[in-house]
Amino acid sequence: QVQLVESGGGVVQTGDSLRLSCAASGRSFSTLTVAWFRQAPGKEREFVASISRSDGGTDYAPSVKGRFAISKDNTRNTVYLQMDSLKPDDTAVYYCACRYSLYVDFGGTAYDFWGQGTQVTVSS
Repeated sequence: QVQLVESGGGVVQTGDSLRLSCAASGRSFSTLTVAWFRQAPGKEREFVASISRSDGGTDYAPSVKGRFAISKDNTRNTVYLQMDSLKPDDTAVYYCACRYSLYVDFGGTAYDFWGQGTQVTVSS
């Protein structure tokens, strides 16, 4: 069993930055594929970024590429999502998820564990 705890959300203005953290217990992130998803009010959950177990490669949704960066600190067993140049459209609850598989699931239906989410609100 893996427990995930997200933190770092908040209320910021357009153009500001935030860094989200996802801390894991129960298993090392070095053995897991990890992704961030988000869900805005009235919208479906969408993929944001991922870091694969297989080669540490990263992927990003087109809407955040160049502004967001996912990274992993194995010593702290924590995955980060650095979010720069935030826009009102980035407002959502952000979730961390992980799976034992080597590969990323961009649809978000095949993850084994999810965190409780952290709210990010970007005001214009």
